Amino acid sequence: MSALALSYVLPLRSSTPDPELCDYVRRLADIVADVVVVDASPPEVRAVHEGWWRPGVRHLTPDPGRRCRNGKVWGVLTGLDQARHDAVVIADDDVRWDREGLRRVVTMLESFEVVAPSNFYDPLPWQARYDTARILIQRALGGDWPGTLALSRHVLAPFGGAYDGDVLFENLELMRTVTACGGRSAWPLDLFVARRPPTVGHLSGQRVRQAYDEFARPAHLLAALAVLPVVVAALARRRPVLPAAMVFAAVGTAWQGRRRRHGDVVYPASSVALAPLWVLERSVTIWIALAYRLRGGVPYAGHRLVRAASSPARLRRRAVAATSAGASANARPTPLAVLG
Repeated sequence: MSALALSYVLPLRSSTPDPELCDYVRRLADIVADVVVVDASPPEVRAVHEGWWRPGVRHLTPDPGRRCRNGKVWGVLTGLDQARHDAVVIADDDVRWDREGLRRVVTMLESFEVVAPSNFYDPLPWQARYDTARILIQRALGGDWPGTLALSRHVLAPFGGAYDGDVLFENLELMRTVTACGGRSAWPLDLFVARRPPTVGHLSGQRVRQAYDEFARPAHLLAALAVLPVVVAALARRRPVLPAAMVFAAVGTAWQGRRRRHGDVVYPASSVALAPLWVLERSVTIWIALAYRLRGGVPYAGHRLVRAASSPARLRRRAVAATSAGASANARPTPLAVLG
């Protein structure tokens, strides 16, 4: 079967080599025409990766000229610069696409500039079932943010082929940048892409950072901030009806998310029952995130990131300014050579 006309960009930073990831990347090299791994791992780990993937995979280090505070974005921008195709899939190292999914997303990029598929965990230890509750609630509200996106990279031309890498919620930043540049987005809720489950420690370390993302989405932020005070006040007044109603609402929302577009094929019913626990967790971690915000930002890889993502209005202004500057430059007359 011929390779898909697609570049697959994998930003990677690993403390130890992962043989399962190695096998996946080798399979990718048989499916897509261009696999680019941008490796920020320690030198000894990078050397092992180099031996694994030579010669079918382009194995690069992050470009110093694209350096930014968000290390993942640094790797993505390096990969986008080096991609050989306009159609690009960006994926975390725990994402596992198959040929059918990649073929479908290439077709979708003929009509859309950015595509956000639906992740599901495979296998399903308890921490993955718990985090699936979050996925189900987000699906019911429109779509969960996956660990992978597909885009037509030409759409970023007004911004020099890049997006802001000094924010925490990088996928939202990328999609908002594409939209500001006039691109169209798609959320195919039935395009399921597997993801390897996080360890318990990794999942725990993400709780406050994921809550901090809501500072880029004011409606979600206000809703999350309101839950804990409402529950505490109701229980203090011995009025359990409201907390009970919130529990049923969380379960109902997750159930609806599981039923949307054949989600019950990949999402376990047990995660529906865990939805109230996730809502409670978010109602606590959002206040911790607010404390970080007031102290100058959330810690991330040795930095403090203040902004979760740029607002759509800010990005539209930047896009208009960039387009106007480009139009002005093209309109300038070319100087005539003086003939002697």
